[in-house]
Amino acid sequence: MNEVPIPSTPNPEALSPTEAHTEAPTPASVTAPTPASVTAPTPASLKPVARAAISQASQWGRVTSDGTVFLKAPEGEVEVGQYAAGSPQDGLTFYARKYDDLVVEIEVIQTRIKESKTSADAAALVVKRVREALSGRSFVGDIVFLEQMCADVDVLIDQKRVTERARKAALKESARTARVTLVEEAEKMSGSSSWKSTTERYSAIVEEWKTLPRVDRNAEQEMWKRLSNARTTFDKRRRAHFHELDAERKEALSVKRELITRAQAALGTTDPKAGIKKFKDLMDAWKKAPRGSRADEDKLWKRFKAAQDEFFDTLKASEAAEEEKLRPNVSVKEELIVKAEALLPVDLTALKTQKFQLRELQLAWEKAGELPKKDRARLDSRLKKVEDAFRTVEEKQWTRTNPQALARAEDTANAFAGGLSKYERQLEQAKAAGDTKTTAQLEDSINSLRALLGAVENTAADLSS
Repeated sequence: MNEVPIPSTPNPEALSPTEAHTEAPTPASVTAPTPASVTAPTPASLKPVARAAISQASQWGRVTSDGTVFLKAPEGEVEVGQYAAGSPQDGLTFYARKYDDLVVEIEVIQTRIKESKTSADAAALVVKRVREALSGRSFVGDIVFLEQMCADVDVLIDQKRVTERARKAALKESARTARVTLVEEAEKMSGSSSWKSTTERYSAIVEEWKTLPRVDRNAEQEMWKRLSNARTTFDKRRRAHFHELDAERKEALSVKRELITRAQAALGTTDPKAGIKKFKDLMDAWKKAPRGSRADEDKLWKRFKAAQDEFFDTLKASEAAEEEKLRPNVSVKEELIVKAEALLPVDLTALKTQKFQLRELQLAWEKAGELPKKDRARLDSRLKKVEDAFRTVEEKQWTRTNPQALARAEDTANAFAGGLSKYERQLEQAKAAGDTKTTAQLEDSINSLRALLGAVENTAADLSS
């Protein structure tokens, strides 16, 4: 005989179809919350939810005055459990609801399989689970009706399996067609002269081939042989092309010698921007020029790079001189940042005055001019740290005086208080029933919830002060 403790009241609107059918949880199944894991209940979540009416429960079962519930099964009357959490009629309703849950589960899977939203195997598992529940006789309801529903779903499952087999056959035929398409494309490309793009496409075809479902082994091998032959033909043509190209590359050396001459002439450019553009254009032209032999390429590149390095070394020296002109600004801004840092820590009673002083320092900072690159990040970060400190204090001040934050804290405290009252009622009932295990679990839950309630109340008190 199963003695049933106080069931909780789940919200049907908040549950998924599968979750809505599960057995109502009891205090014994509830893990005591911790400060890190408890989600603050809200008044809406603590509000009792009206249970659905259970009709005709007495037609399929009965309950005795001590809460013992019996099922009227085809093989005779079967005791399904005992309900001690309410009236005898509540017990009959509790076990009738478990039957309704099984009916809903079958109805849902029947709808899903009709709408092709599940597989035959998944549906069969649901039917198996419901039949196991039927054999367990832990509910009150029409057994014959539910067994017929299971049989009806079995028919749909058989039909679904036929459909799935046909779909698999169609996928296999689709894969065969896709492989034929790839082979024909490969054979067509074997005469292409677009060497790079065609090589990349052959690689992509091979990768796509690997991802396709398998087909008849002999047919697949024959198609692969055709694809491989086409690729081999293209590779032979490509190698012959580049062999001829090697002879042509000797003529390309004159192009790079001309680029070296232009780079050496650009060293006399006095305009930095114009010089940078010239060398950028020369580098672009160098990259686009055809390549000679490896030995010639290395020698020519060293000459070109030497001219390029000389220009940019001269440019760096010029920039360093310009940076030195900005050195006096460093001491000015260091003095300003010292004054700004002296405003910390921010005094809430003098916040307005300190903000004005900071603004004056910021204006002076802007007037002082730019900083050398090596000092810019260091000093800017120090000023930003002061600005961030003021911003943080202002945000905290706003938060403390924000009526919405106080309202949220009070709502959370009320929600915790309501939850605490619920647990305390359940604790009294568990003690009355002599359920020591549930009593211990509820006491742990109450202690945790009281700690959370105290923390929230303290927060609300801080915000209201």
